[in-house]
Amino acid sequence: MIEHSGWTLYKRLLGYVRPHWKAFALAVLGYVIYAASSTALAEMMKRLIDGIQNPDASFRMMLPLFVVGMFAARGLGTFLGTYFMSNVARNLVHALRCDVFNHMLHLPGRFFDAHSSGHLISRVTYHVEQVTGAATKAITILLREGLFVVGLVAYLLWTNWMLTLLFLAVTPLIGGVVSYASKRFRRISRRIQRSMGEVTHVASEALSGYRVVRTHGAEAFEKARFARASEINRRQSMKEALTKATSTPVIQLLVALSLALLVWLAMSPALMADMTPGEFVAFITAASLMAKPVRQLTEINATIQKGIAAAGELFGLLEQPPEEDRGTVEPGRLEGRVRFEGVRFAYGEDQPEVLKGIDLEVAPGEMVAIVGRSGSGKSTLMGLLPRFYRPTAGRILIDGVSLEDYRLHPLRRRIALVSQQVTLFNASIAANIAYGVDDATPGAIEAAARAAHAHEFIERLPKGYDTVVGENGVMLSGGQRQRLAIARAIFKDAPLLVLDEATSALDTESERHIQAALEEVCRDRTTFVIAHRLSTIERADRILVMEGGEIVEQGPHAELLARDGAYAALHRLQFQDPQPA
Repeated sequence: MIEHSGWTLYKRLLGYVRPHWKAFALAVLGYVIYAASSTALAEMMKRLIDGIQNPDASFRMMLPLFVVGMFAARGLGTFLGTYFMSNVARNLVHALRCDVFNHMLHLPGRFFDAHSSGHLISRVTYHVEQVTGAATKAITILLREGLFVVGLVAYLLWTNWMLTLLFLAVTPLIGGVVSYASKRFRRISRRIQRSMGEVTHVASEALSGYRVVRTHGAEAFEKARFARASEINRRQSMKEALTKATSTPVIQLLVALSLALLVWLAMSPALMADMTPGEFVAFITAASLMAKPVRQLTEINATIQKGIAAAGELFGLLEQPPEEDRGTVEPGRLEGRVRFEGVRFAYGEDQPEVLKGIDLEVAPGEMVAIVGRSGSGKSTLMGLLPRFYRPTAGRILIDGVSLEDYRLHPLRRRIALVSQQVTLFNASIAANIAYGVDDATPGAIEAAARAAHAHEFIERLPKGYDTVVGENGVMLSGGQRQRLAIARAIFKDAPLLVLDEATSALDTESERHIQAALEEVCRDRTTFVIAHRLSTIERADRILVMEGGEIVEQGPHAELLARDGAYAALHRLQFQDPQPA
C-alpha cells in the first residue's frame, strides 16, 4: 500500500467537502463571527477601564449594549459554525462510507481470500468514525479556536506589536512539541485501528460460530483469544492517552511562561508610559484569553492524527484495483455452449497449480456432472465460469465468445449458482427468492417456489411468503434453505446453472424433493453439477472425473462403470455392500 503524507490525505478528505461548499462557507462565517465577538471581550475591558476613569452618560448606555451585542453575535456564530460543520461532516462520512462499501463489492475474489470479514467490517464502521472525529470535532475546533487565536494575535499586534512579538517567540517550541506528538499519534492510531479490526474479527467468528464453540467446549479458548485482542487494543490506547496527557501540559506550560514574561515586561515603566490603563488591561486580557484556544488546538491533534491514520487505511482500500472488466460484448439470451481450452489456474504465483490444462466442450442444454475427491479442483473450475477468478493460462468460451470479452455484470446475470453453503438474507422469503429484483410480481415468485418444491412448506409458515427467515435462514431447515436457493435460481431464469454440492448435506426426503426440483430447473439449461453423492448424478448426460486438477475420465454413468476405472472405484466406495462374514 502506498504511504501518503498527512497533508495529502487531508486534502483528499477535503475533496469530499467540495459538494457541500455552501454549508462549509456558512460554518466558516459562523466561526469568523464567533472569533470576532470573542476577541471583542478584550476591547470591552479596555473601554470599561478607560470609561471608569472618564465616565459620561453615553458610556453608561453603550457598554451594556456592547456586552449584549457581543454575546448575541457569539451565540449566532456558534450556532452557524456547529450546525453547518456537522452537516458537512456527516455528509462527508456518509459519502466516504458508501464509497468504501461500494468499492469493496467490486474487489476481486483474491482480495476477500486475503482479508477477514471482521477487518473489512471494521473499516466501514470504526475507521470511518475516526474520520468523523477529524471531520467534525477537529475541524470545528480548528476553525473556531484557530480563528479566535488569529483574532487575538491581530488585536495584540494592533495594541502593542513589540510585546506581541516577544509573546510569539515561544511559537517554534510549541510547533516542535506538536510535530513530535503528531507523528507519535499517527503511528499509535494505525496500531489501534489494526487491533480494532482484530477485535471485530475474533468477536464475529466466535459469535457466528457459537454452536461449534459450545459443542467443542471452547468458550474458555475464545474468551482468552478475545481478551488477548482486546488487551493489545487497550495497551495501544493507553500509549495514545500518555502522549496526549504529556503533550498538552507541556504546551500549556510554554504558553504560561511566555505570558508570565509578557506581564513582567508589560509592567516596566517604559512600556507603561505608552499605554493607557485600559490598553494595558485589554492587552493582558487578550493574551490570557489565548491559553484556552491554544490548549484546545493542541488537544485536537490526537483526533486529527487518528482521522488521518484511518483515512490512510480507507484510501488505501479505495486504491485497490477493482475486478477487471474489459469486456464489450453484451450477452443476449445465451445458448449455453461452453468450451474450456487448456485452462490452468493457481491461487498465487508461489502456489501450486489447482487446474492443469482442462480441455472440455459442453453442448447447449447438456447436464455435466463433475466428481472427484476433495481438492481435485471441481469448485475452482466452476469458480472460473462467473469470473470470480481468472485462468492463469488458457481460456474459456461461451457461445464461441471468450469469457473475457463479455461485460462482467450482464454475464453473471446469466449464470445461476446453487451451492451447499446457502446464503440467505435477513429478509422475507419473497425477497430472498427475487433477490436483487425490485419489481418482482408475487405470481412469478410463487411459480419459482412451486417449481423448486418449496411452495408447500412456505404456505405452512405463519406469514407465508412474507415470513422473515432470520440471519442466513436460521429459522429454516437445511432442506428448506436449499429449496429456497433453487427457487432463486429458477426465478433468475439463467441459461447456465452451476450446482455445487447442492444435495450433499440433506436427508433422503429433502433430497427427493430437491432432485425433483433440479430436474425442473435443469430443463433447457446447460448445467454443471458438482456432487459427492453419485446417486444424484446418474441421469447426467456426461460425468467428468477429476483428480489432481485434471480430467482423468468422462462419459455417461453406465459407460464409466463398464470401463472399471476411477469412476467405478469411487462408485464402489460409496455403494459396496458389506461382505458376509
